[in-house]
Amino acid sequence: MENLKNDCHVLLVTFPGQGHINPSLQFAKKLVNLGIKVTFSTSLTAFNRISKLPNIEGLSFTPFSDGYDGKFKGSLDEFESFYSSLVSHGSEFMTQIIESRAVKGRPFKRVIYTTLMAWVGIVAKGINVPSTFFWIQPATVLDIYYYCFTDYADYFKNCSQDQVVDLPGLPRLSPRDFPSFVFTDVNSKYGWGVKSIIDQIELLNTEENPRVLVNTFDDLEFDALRALKNLTMVGIGPSIPSAFLDGNDPLDKSFGADLRRSLENYTDWLDTMTKESVIYIAFGSYSEISSQLMEEIAQGLVKCGRPFLWVIREEKEGGYPEEKLTCKEELEKQGKIVRWCSQVEVLQHPSLGCFLTHCGWNSTLESLSSGMPIVACPLWTDQGCNAKLVQDVWKIGVRVNASEEGVVERDEFKRCIDIVMEDGEKREELKKNAKKWKDLAKEAMKENGSSNVNLKTYVNEILLDH
Repeated sequence: MENLKNDCHVLLVTFPGQGHINPSLQFAKKLVNLGIKVTFSTSLTAFNRISKLPNIEGLSFTPFSDGYDGKFKGSLDEFESFYSSLVSHGSEFMTQIIESRAVKGRPFKRVIYTTLMAWVGIVAKGINVPSTFFWIQPATVLDIYYYCFTDYADYFKNCSQDQVVDLPGLPRLSPRDFPSFVFTDVNSKYGWGVKSIIDQIELLNTEENPRVLVNTFDDLEFDALRALKNLTMVGIGPSIPSAFLDGNDPLDKSFGADLRRSLENYTDWLDTMTKESVIYIAFGSYSEISSQLMEEIAQGLVKCGRPFLWVIREEKEGGYPEEKLTCKEELEKQGKIVRWCSQVEVLQHPSLGCFLTHCGWNSTLESLSSGMPIVACPLWTDQGCNAKLVQDVWKIGVRVNASEEGVVERDEFKRCIDIVMEDGEKREELKKNAKKWKDLAKEAMKENGSSNVNLKTYVNEILLDH
């Protein structure tokens, strides 16, 4: 750890979701290692559920009220009112904490905030405190949003459902490859997300050559990081615990702020399985999958006949979704269902053969950094774009195709799992590519690797004024 005696102290604010807290907390640890004091802040809806916070010198925690403070159950239908409350309560708190530290003569040098938190940047700007945006999705997705909501807005409005689109610095994209917010009405129930992205772009456009930190690395998205001319995107990822990446800190084996606890012993079960035989299935910390999709996945697994480890969260009312599956008994003989697990640890296990995932960015990066081939089943937001990159650009997995009715059927799951799991030319190619990206991810985080150098440059030039 570098000297923490310098006066540089930053406020890092993140959205109260596991997928936002994890990369942000890992980023905070890296800043502390470079001698920067960090106050980490998210709302009480998430903070109250963290069972054990990491105890690291130079890292402190200051949560704020979002008006719900644990009463929000995570329903997507309720998100709009929750987000509105988060913004109004959070804006008041941010103003107060920033101004109170300044009055005491210990001002924050800078405020850093993440995806969906544009309001934090707006608050900081209003009280003349510099801020930095930390984008926790791929650079490609930020490029698409930028094009969609600025230069190419009219083009996107008239885009047909089967039209292939060429955008500067990006692979050819069809509508299913775009983040879902591109086609979401700002007045719909997901409009809060679209509005936050638009606010973010407008805020960046008011800054002179803004520098955006991105949870990616140069080799992974070289062109996408350089596609936009009016802002500088800097790859500082993958934001994953050191023990699973560069190995600089073997004790850094978890993100350190799980909102759920795993009570099941799945490691012993995995230890009994043969090498590369197990399908790991998980759909992130808050993606909701329909009972129909769950049934099709289950039937696809039964048809495959392979062992699996499947993370199925409890329902909000406390029930177990797998109880409704028509093939439950057959399924339970074949594999193991758990409520939660340490994904970064599971992905390292030698018994794993592939990861069936929604392709959230954290899951995608964790899989890629573990050298694990993917079966991609995207649901919404950035996931369709991530699945496109996984299959067609990095070539580390296959993407399931939906039927004309929009359903991914059991035979399609079986087809994709067999491609990734069965010995043969295709599996070998996927494994070879997965290993290549795993090695490049590790390289990026080494002492002289691109992400490490990029972060040090940011710290020295922006935070320490060297």
